[in-house]
Amino acid sequence: MAEQRQAKAPAGVLIIHGFSATPESVAILEKPLRALGLPVSLPLLSGHGAPSPEALRGVTFHDWMADADRAFQALAEKAEKIIVVGHSMGALISLRLAAEYADTVDSLVLAAPALRLASLLAPGRPLHFAAAPLSLVIKRWDLKPVFAGTNYLKCAGQYQWVPTDAILSLFELIGTTLPQLGSVNVPVLLLQNRRETTVLAESEAMLFKLIGTRHAEQSVIWLERSEHQIFCDCEREEAVRAVLAFVSGRLAQKPVHAGQSVCL
Repeated sequence: MAEQRQAKAPAGVLIIHGFSATPESVAILEKPLRALGLPVSLPLLSGHGAPSPEALRGVTFHDWMADADRAFQALAEKAEKIIVVGHSMGALISLRLAAEYADTVDSLVLAAPALRLASLLAPGRPLHFAAAPLSLVIKRWDLKPVFAGTNYLKCAGQYQWVPTDAILSLFELIGTTLPQLGSVNVPVLLLQNRRETTVLAESEAMLFKLIGTRHAEQSVIWLERSEHQIFCDCEREEAVRAVLAFVSGRLAQKPVHAGQSVCL
């Protein structure tokens, strides 16, 4: 007798970390999401999590997209639909997945999406024209993780600097993602920091102006004190509650087949 195939879960959750970080920066979400009975995947993107940031040298956003795509496909073997959660650069990757896999992506949670950076050299900023020329002489880009207070979780593995060519690839990712936003039509929860120093708050208006998602399926929660690492900083518990409420709401709309168990 042929072995019976195990039924897929109604949904799975793919969580994508940000630039220079690791899955540990978003790991606070994993246990409560699994408690909902969902398969969860937290891939490590190429060049990240190594002993030295030199591992990022020569890595491009195409590599990061390929990593996310592989994790997405593996999770799709276990779940009918995928809810994609992305932080910062991971949010850009999430948007691109939603544009490419419209039939499989159920919805998005975007935490501080890196659409408009505070750096004057970033896309859309006054000195962006100088980024490429400067990279010819400046080979290291210093990063200083900042938190709003002392009550934060340390994100192990976060780099203190990165090769400048990796920054340029991040900039390219931003520039090439913006034109794809109109192709994204799934429900979106945005977690946006009001006063952080890495991503500008105007990213919220930019996202909802360009995205194809209808207004009734757009929602935003503003965090008033957090710095960029939302899921490690002082309002992380509020952020986790928001994500769980959103995911639970999505699950409530899905049928449960025989042999499946989803706890709400």
